[in-house]
Amino acid sequence: MKTNMGSFDRIIRVLIAAIIGYLYYVHYISGTLGIVLVVLAVVFALTSFIGFCPLYTFLGINTCKKKVT
Repeated sequence: MKTNMGSFDRIIRVLIAAIIGYLYYVHYISGTLGIVLVVLAVVFALTSFIGFCPLYTFLGINTCKKKVT
């Protein structure tokens, strides 16, 4: 499993996950939509911490900067 997410992408995902979590916590979003968004936020957070997005692999996207040696 190679890292395929750059630092900017990871930061954006963590911020989106935090915003969704906060909105769910203050009951701004609720019900089925709230649960779906919380699951999405958890996925965003996990992929950010791991640095790997399976969907990026499927689509051939790589935002991680390459090391030049």
